[in-house]
Amino acid sequence: MGASLPPKEANLFKLIVKSYETKQYKKGLKAADAILKKFPDHGETLSMKGLTLNCMDRKSEAYDLVRLGLKNDLKSHVCWHVYGLLYRSDREYREAIKCYRNALRIDPDNIEILRDLSLLQAQMRDLAGFVETRQQLLTLKPNHRMNWIGFSVAHHLNFNASKAVDILEAYEGTLEDDYPPDNERWEHGEMLLYKITLLEECGLVERALQELHKKESKIVDKLAYKEQEVSLLEKLGRFEEGEELYRILLSMNPDNYRYYEGLQKCKGLYSANGQYSSDEIDQLEALYESLSKQYSRSSAVKRIPLDFLSAEKFCVAAENYVRPFLTKGVPSLFSDLSPLYDHPGKADILEKLILELEHSIKTTGGYPGRVDKEPPSTLMWILFYLAQHYDRRGQYDVALSKIDEAIKHTPTVIDLYSVKSRILKHAGNLAAAAALADEARCMDLADRYVNSECVKRMLQADQVALAEKTAVLFTKDGEQHNNLHDMQCMWYELASGESYLRQGDIGRALKKFLAVEKHYADITEDQFDFHSYCLRKMTLRTYVAMLKFQDRLHSHSYFRKAAAGAIKCYLKLYDSPLKSSAEEDEEMSKLPPSQKKKLRQKQRKAEARAKKEAEVKEESNATAVSKSGKRNVKPVDQDPHGEKLLQVEDPLVEATKYLKLLQKHSSDSLETHLLSFEVNMRKQRILLALQAVKHLLRLDADSPDTHRCLMKFFHRVGSMPSPATDTEKLIWGVLEAERPTFSQLQGRSLIEANAVFLEKHKDSLRHRAAVAEMIFVMEPNKKKEAINLIEESPIDLVSSNGALGQVQKWTLKDCIAVHKLFGVVFDDQDAASRWKVRCGEYFPYSTYFEGSHGSSVPNTAHHQFHKVLENGGINNGISDQNGNVEKLEALKDLVIQ
Repeated sequence: MGASLPPKEANLFKLIVKSYETKQYKKGLKAADAILKKFPDHGETLSMKGLTLNCMDRKSEAYDLVRLGLKNDLKSHVCWHVYGLLYRSDREYREAIKCYRNALRIDPDNIEILRDLSLLQAQMRDLAGFVETRQQLLTLKPNHRMNWIGFSVAHHLNFNASKAVDILEAYEGTLEDDYPPDNERWEHGEMLLYKITLLEECGLVERALQELHKKESKIVDKLAYKEQEVSLLEKLGRFEEGEELYRILLSMNPDNYRYYEGLQKCKGLYSANGQYSSDEIDQLEALYESLSKQYSRSSAVKRIPLDFLSAEKFCVAAENYVRPFLTKGVPSLFSDLSPLYDHPGKADILEKLILELEHSIKTTGGYPGRVDKEPPSTLMWILFYLAQHYDRRGQYDVALSKIDEAIKHTPTVIDLYSVKSRILKHAGNLAAAAALADEARCMDLADRYVNSECVKRMLQADQVALAEKTAVLFTKDGEQHNNLHDMQCMWYELASGESYLRQGDIGRALKKFLAVEKHYADITEDQFDFHSYCLRKMTLRTYVAMLKFQDRLHSHSYFRKAAAGAIKCYLKLYDSPLKSSAEEDEEMSKLPPSQKKKLRQKQRKAEARAKKEAEVKEESNATAVSKSGKRNVKPVDQDPHGEKLLQVEDPLVEATKYLKLLQKHSSDSLETHLLSFEVNMRKQRILLALQAVKHLLRLDADSPDTHRCLMKFFHRVGSMPSPATDTEKLIWGVLEAERPTFSQLQGRSLIEANAVFLEKHKDSLRHRAAVAEMIFVMEPNKKKEAINLIEESPIDLVSSNGALGQVQKWTLKDCIAVHKLFGVVFDDQDAASRWKVRCGEYFPYSTYFEGSHGSSVPNTAHHQFHKVLENGGINNGISDQNGNVEKLEALKDLVIQ
């Protein structure tokens, strides 16, 4: 303690500490004021008062008081500790660690401060410091179990698993033979399992197995025991014992795919790529036939053989598998079988099989070779499957006809409308897809999943306002933005960000993408509480797995999309900077007086509307104070349109922040290095751009994007002036040395390399477009030749069964990219128009290309009924335009049925 207090005030100081720990902040504040009335300069009381105010959301006052307290008593470990706690609450972990270390210089054996320091070291992955602090804690309090475990985990995280094992064994040596008592059996068993995983990690597999058998009676989690045992047996090559144990595990859970995989490995019948010899297929078939007799109710034992069987055997097995699901009506059947479509020929077999079932049901009412009749719903589920099948194969006309037939058969099944919405989305009619999804949503307003699917379709169709109104139905108190953000609803923020980006609203797009980035910062922060909790509860295996997951957190696909989206926003901001106020005034001065007046009126209305909205929010967010004294303030978004986010001095600097995270955590993603190339070319960082090109070639040398970057880079280098400075000469030397290392350019000019790439990929539209773009970049006078190269691309329609029509190799996404290439890069509106007409024929449902069916709106019975209800037609006894109430009543009955 610093300056000592009289007994009365000392007791009051203890009351402040207790009030802080029990969250009775008002009580603590009152006690602090009582002390400061007599001793206004007492540093520790000032610090504790500041810490209490910090918990009451009075941060500025808190920092002032804590700094004043520290100034008055620099030699108090309490003041330094409190300062560290203040920094910790604001996630300033490095500053907090400095404060803790200063506190420990004054009181080196303070267990409370050491424990807090160790938590921050684990959070910041200061592993060497974490080991040191944990060792000090163990030295000071060796009779505390958590200190032994913490020291062991610290060594494990610091890549010293053998030392971690030694510490756990030393701890076990301190225990009595009859340990643990009944109330600690589970925790002790978890510690033993953790020790065995450490031995396995050290490569001491035999010893790990012996230890496992030795401690069997003390391990409570018998399933984890068996799974650990079979894993060790497998690694030791004791496959017969492993096979026996896997069969025991299968009897406990016959639908666990990992157990079947392990059983195959033990029998020497597992292949990671799914390729097997005919002899292996025969053995696998015999294995699963025996297993299916043993576990007749398991779907996994029937599904797995479909991956390795072929031809007639596959057809028979697939038919036996799908029939019960179609009879029962399982909507996820297509999702289950979808991986089989990547196997050559299996999609055709499934197609033929389902068509035969459809024909049999329609003609006889039952399956082929069966006397029993199927329920009417079976036909509907067959049509449902076929619609998804044709959608997967790009045959949208047939898919839509099948799903329409299913809807006509049973118009009240929500899944039918959802699938039709998905088909229309793939076909390019996003507005109709959103309308169908909304129709499905209206059929069950209490279904959150259907609501979310509807919101997703609306965002894909750039109907952001409507999507927000729909999403608000499932948020608390009707506050869409705050609640979706608080719930970390990242798919919504990503989809809306991408929609805003497509519409050119960079501010709002950037706001959504950065909101996702903040969620990942929050997830990183959320691990803090587990550093002490997991050691206390002994969930050690899960704790270490969680820390490893946190280390690769930023490699998650959602973060990758958000970071990429933010970088694209900053690149657009760099390419098209915002106009300054002087430039806007200058443009306004050129307008005629009437337009000036309209513009000013519009601005005044917008300002008034924004002011009114802010006032309403302030009223609704009236401050409420809880019993603890903490203010419950609802956050108000000060920048709803992301305008402040656009006010950056250098967009490329901001883009580089996110690019570095992608390069660190998503280095195997092609998009990462494409963005790196774009950013560094704009920053004139030639060598970093070269590095991005080399990464692209390593990942996918045949990608048209990779080829485009390679050509652009060396074309740009070729047009650079001769080096003048020493730095430029050094860079030039590196480029000259590196160029021969590219196999694509060895002994060839860029034009020749472009021609070679075309010859290699002449049947691909995407590759032709990349080559044509590079022809135009390198030889602008050959613009017509470049355009012809794309327009002459073969469509390569692949014939299939007569009933199925033809499958197009062109994709809608690629054709849209080519259309934009004609309009933006080539600046040839005639070519863009020709391409639009041509693609409108190939993609008749596409709204982008204005295909013949692109403007069609869903017109199902249910859709008609909802339109009538919206107008109050049936419920209010009002007839339709023709006065035909009976017709509407019949339509209502049809929907109800």
